[in-house]
Amino acid sequence: MRFPASQRFVVTKRLQDAALDFQETIFLANAHAGRQRLADLQDADAHLNKLRFYLRLVHQWAWITAGQYEHVSKMVAEVGRLLGGWIKQTRGG
Repeated sequence: MRFPASQRFVVTKRLQDAALDFQETIFLANAHAGRQRLADLQDADAHLNKLRFYLRLVHQWAWITAGQYEHVSKMVAEVGRLLGGWIKQTRGG
């Protein structure tokens, strides 16, 4: 990634926070059942959406290459599919 020096800390912190918050929320969901698990999974989905947003921004600003963006987008999409399956399973659907 090629972040401008003035924005490097701010943007990388937001990206890291979104990724770590997502991971922590998945751990919480794994420790719960029922409604609490569903709520945790929905919170994880919100964190994943934040991560997607920050990644789109850095791509728009040309701070990452198209290849880097494509690679990370595929990985995030796969995680999103897994999360969607977990949410569906928790709902009983």
